[in-house]
Amino acid sequence: MSLQIVERAGATDVGRHRSTNEDSYLESPPVFAVADGMGGARAGEVASRMAVEAFASNRDPDAPPEEQLAAVARAANRSIHRLAQEDESRAGMGTTFTAVMVDDGEVATGHVGDSRLYRLRDGALERLTTDHSLVEELVAGGKISPESAENHPQRAIITRALGPEPDVKVDTFTSRGRDGDVYLLCSDGLTAMVPEQQLAAVLQGSSSLQDGADALIAAANERGGKDNITVVLFRLGQDSAAAAAPDTLSGQETGVDQIDAGEVRAAMAAAEGRSAGAHANPGATAVIDPVTASRARAAGATEVRRIRPGADRDHDPAETPRGRPVLEHGARRRGFARRGPIVGLLALLCVAALGAGLYVGSRQFYFLGTDERGLVTLYRGVPYSAPFGVELYTEEHTSTVPARNVPRLQREAVLDHQLRGRGDAVDLVRQLERTRGAG
Repeated sequence: MSLQIVERAGATDVGRHRSTNEDSYLESPPVFAVADGMGGARAGEVASRMAVEAFASNRDPDAPPEEQLAAVARAANRSIHRLAQEDESRAGMGTTFTAVMVDDGEVATGHVGDSRLYRLRDGALERLTTDHSLVEELVAGGKISPESAENHPQRAIITRALGPEPDVKVDTFTSRGRDGDVYLLCSDGLTAMVPEQQLAAVLQGSSSLQDGADALIAAANERGGKDNITVVLFRLGQDSAAAAAPDTLSGQETGVDQIDAGEVRAAMAAAEGRSAGAHANPGATAVIDPVTASRARAAGATEVRRIRPGADRDHDPAETPRGRPVLEHGARRRGFARRGPIVGLLALLCVAALGAGLYVGSRQFYFLGTDERGLVTLYRGVPYSAPFGVELYTEEHTSTVPARNVPRLQREAVLDHQLRGRGDAVDLVRQLERTRGAG
């Protein structure tokens, strides 16, 4: 009996710091995808949506799965790049792209950017994709450790995406699935907030994949929710009664936040209509009427939008598994109950004092990094965070130089988080602005 998709789920949330959601996802067996847009409101949103909608008209069912995924990514890249060049309001737009296609138990993957694909197998979570990011390059070059990369201030700076260049290299590979495997596609709004160990714990403690998706989003928001959060999950199993949906996008389930389908189609028409008389496919499927997920909202999520036609949403949010610590039996003695609050208060004061001391001490240092738009930025402090999420650095000056305009070797040397004096750091930024400009 062949492996099939026996369960699936998808959800996206704006997070707690953003006003719009630039993520999009596709949940349409045998295809699943996540796209994390960049470029600001009405640009990143459009780019990510164009990426997932490209599946509707750029797949060749007769081609091998890897070739199909690469063709979709390249077609979306051309459309996004063309639109960004022709419409100043979309300048700089782009998106990540992580997609899979399941075929008889084999999982083909197409990947560009820093959204991720994980596989949970026999209780162990494994990352299958490699981030196309500055931080990943630093790890590969041995300049920083994988542990440091998880909290690196420049972890959001990607080196490859759909849109910025006329052509794009798409990573593709295929892995063989096993009965019980759970696959997780997600944007970095999840992985930047929730450690990988907790991802596995949440999934294993959830009664269903939809519960798991909601719980992962809630966990990211509980840790700060600094970016949009998107989660897509599916499970493989040997179950003839739970056959995968037909190989068509006519019943696709997608998710975006506050963006009109007509605008996406108009954007695609603007990009394609000026090239060889082509035009966007008016029949491309776009389901834009998400249903609010009560579970994630109850857990503190600002807003979750999902498309699950006819799905049951009457479960109790309080039933969502939580990773709360449990006291050991010996800690439940009456003496502990009396001393616990005092000890806890003293520990809290000590940690707060330590954090304050670290912050004050860090103010004498400067380093170069990038802001959320990818511009070289001068920071004051050190590239770390103190307890309770207190960042030990602040932005001092944002240059006009996109990091991508700096040659790779120079970029790695400049953005290596070397601590500098103020004069040296300022001189380096000015030199970059003079020699590189805004590009």
